[in-house]
Amino acid sequence: MTTSHTPPPRSTPSQSRRRFMGGTAAVGLAGATGLLGLSGCSGGDPAPPSTFVLLDGNQIRTADLIGKVTLVNFWATTCVSCVKEMPELVATYNKYQARGYDTVAVAMSYDPPAWVQNFAQSRQLPFKVALDNTGEIARAWGDVKLTPTTYLVDKKGQIVKRYVGEPSFEALHQLIEKLLAA
Repeated sequence: MTTSHTPPPRSTPSQSRRRFMGGTAAVGLAGATGLLGLSGCSGGDPAPPSTFVLLDGNQIRTADLIGKVTLVNFWATTCVSCVKEMPELVATYNKYQARGYDTVAVAMSYDPPAWVQNFAQSRQLPFKVALDNTGEIARAWGDVKLTPTTYLVDKKGQIVKRYVGEPSFEALHQLIEKLLAA
């Protein structure tokens, strides 16, 4: 005896878009209200050992970040929130880089390298941009799946704060000031 199986109805493009936008809005709201601010990270954890392969082919390791306050930002060119926050990340970098602050923007494994290169060049990103082609870096930093996810690392290489979604840049600047003064 055979049984027939009817596949579930397919979503229409507008249904899929609504489902996607609903999830995006929930993440944006949670990030804006701070609900996801420290999820999975208990400040003071050491930054995981990682090797970042930069767009220019150079490599830096987590150990190379010691001595600076560093923002490690996981992002994607297709992430609306990531693109929206990028000018603030640039302004933050420009404001503090002369005082011992650095930024490493890590493009997710699913982001085509040519898109990342084009984005970095067209926006004239002044900080380090790395490709995570294998997803190994995202896994090491807490199995990052949502973008943007951002870590603030102190001069000793300890994770001070994790943000999922766009951070409050006013609060971030206050924390950077404190860490730079320490």
